[in-house]
Amino acid sequence: MTGAREHSLEPAGDRAGLGGGFWALFATQFLGAFNDNLFKTTLTVTITFEAVTLAGLAPQALVAVAGGLLILPFALFSALAGQLADRYPKHQLIRLNKLAECGVMLVAGAGLLLRSMPLCLVALFLLGVQATFFGPLKYGALPELLPAQRLVKGNAYVEMGTFLAILLGTIAGGVLASHQRGVIASVALGVAVLGYVMSRGVPVLRAAAPDLRVDKGWLRPTWQLVQLSRQNRAVFHSVLGISWFWLLGAVVLSVLPALVKDHLGGGAGVVTFVLGAFSIGVGLGAVLCERLSYEQIELGLVPLGALGLSVFLAALGWVSGPLASQAGVLDIASFLGRSRGQWATAGIVLLAVSGGVFTVPLYTLLQGRSDPGARARVVAANNVMNAVFMVVGSAVLAGLSGAGVTAPQLLWVLAGANLLVAAYTYSVVPEFMFRLICWVLAHVVYRLRIEGRHGIPKSGAAVLVCNHVTFVDWLILSAATQRPIRFVMHHQFLKVPFTGRIFRDAKVIPIAGAKENAEVLEAAFDTIARELAEGELVCLFPEGRLTTDGQLSPFRRGIERIIAASPVPVVPMALEGLWGSLFSRSGNVPERHRFGHLWQKVSLTIGQPMAPESVTVEQVEKSIVELLASAKSRAEPSAQA
Repeated sequence: MTGAREHSLEPAGDRAGLGGGFWALFATQFLGAFNDNLFKTTLTVTITFEAVTLAGLAPQALVAVAGGLLILPFALFSALAGQLADRYPKHQLIRLNKLAECGVMLVAGAGLLLRSMPLCLVALFLLGVQATFFGPLKYGALPELLPAQRLVKGNAYVEMGTFLAILLGTIAGGVLASHQRGVIASVALGVAVLGYVMSRGVPVLRAAAPDLRVDKGWLRPTWQLVQLSRQNRAVFHSVLGISWFWLLGAVVLSVLPALVKDHLGGGAGVVTFVLGAFSIGVGLGAVLCERLSYEQIELGLVPLGALGLSVFLAALGWVSGPLASQAGVLDIASFLGRSRGQWATAGIVLLAVSGGVFTVPLYTLLQGRSDPGARARVVAANNVMNAVFMVVGSAVLAGLSGAGVTAPQLLWVLAGANLLVAAYTYSVVPEFMFRLICWVLAHVVYRLRIEGRHGIPKSGAAVLVCNHVTFVDWLILSAATQRPIRFVMHHQFLKVPFTGRIFRDAKVIPIAGAKENAEVLEAAFDTIARELAEGELVCLFPEGRLTTDGQLSPFRRGIERIIAASPVPVVPMALEGLWGSLFSRSGNVPERHRFGHLWQKVSLTIGQPMAPESVTVEQVEKSIVELLASAKSRAEPSAQA
């Protein structure tokens, strides 16, 4: 648990607490993704096994063209799709979109029944167009359907559902390909109609930017989308990170069939099995990410996901290195009966899990930090970048394969490239690594329980005050909110070679005593006033030093000066359970026993904001004493149990 639960108005049967509107959107997008892959797979199998040619193109080339037709609309129409999604109510566009899918399925059914490959390819292109217009609606609507603390969970479920739909649609397409074409057409149309019925459950959503002027061009509005996403640095790098994952995914999924056949000795059934394992793994990673995020956007999981991608790409390449003695003969049972098959399957699943952990926080950040009036256009910019990266990845794959690079070697190249991309990203956006450090301290080194999380304002200026127990209190407090906090800290800490870089990246405000350095002191108060004027959170430890006996030291009066200059709410907080741990100044705990306190239970109790006119040093100290007493009373029954 990470704090007091809010009273919910969700239906009693909705244990996830996401609401009927979300589940209507979830079902709508699930059925759409299922239908896309059902028809694409059916068409691919038909082309391959009936040796269909068109305009001189061989079956293999025709399959590549079919895949390109599904992606091409994202590059052509994402700009228009994003503008429309911001300009008009999303629930209306979602319903029109699903009606359009019904029409496309009629075209697809006609193509199948008439055995007209040109008509089938037109239908595939139109499915891509329909998906292009649905993407900004789906991701743009999520923040409107869900409260902020449910947004990570919502994105995790959507990612899980999407990849599960891809898997089931692919399997269904392969199975139906051997049936009469009228059956395939009927199933596809039935799924589209059901998708429209589910879309009727999406509640009324207001237009985000009703006065937006829609530009129906292509190049200029597409470039404007990219520029719009660059206005927020973290959002733009999230777009790049998501696009990089889609590049990796496209290349890996293209490489897997050859890897299984030539290096692991698996047959066609094994190829389907590992593709399914990959899809399930991404869904598991999304759910795992939601569990580890503790109801907020947790960017600290992104570096963990990136590390997992490189580790398991390299591991899969290593396991699959030698050529199989007999290529393409093992069935699924025989494949899993061999150690190489077991290790390869584990590598594929863990690679996909890492991908889910990597992407869910990025999608959530993209939605949470985008301007609500431009959110759908930012999602559209993400779709454009995804398509560009996937095309580049396919081109690089073709070039490396043509140069004789084997499938395992391609995986090693991807593993190394991913490390370089991650290192660059985290160097220019240090927030990712900073959040990782905070997450590890709060949930690995300690087991942090937060009471009253909603006492910290979601927006606007406030001063946070807390007792000071360890050298890492500020990192633990940072884990309690996704909002950046400006900590007031003694200026000497910023001069420490390694940790000083972390302090500077976190924009710590250096301070000194009046007798020690009056100039630094005055600069600190000026900086605090400026940060509060800009609507930021500022945190200080009014004791002015770490406790040496586990008890509160007398509070200093700096808080009164700050509030007099900047009358903002003051939020009292209390850390309990840290005394005697590794980073405290506990003198009665032998050094050799301190590591025994790893993963110990600690609590952060957040009080109600105090009005600026009622703030005095005495009142702030009294509030924190009461919070500490409350935390201790809750801890005692737990310890006795």
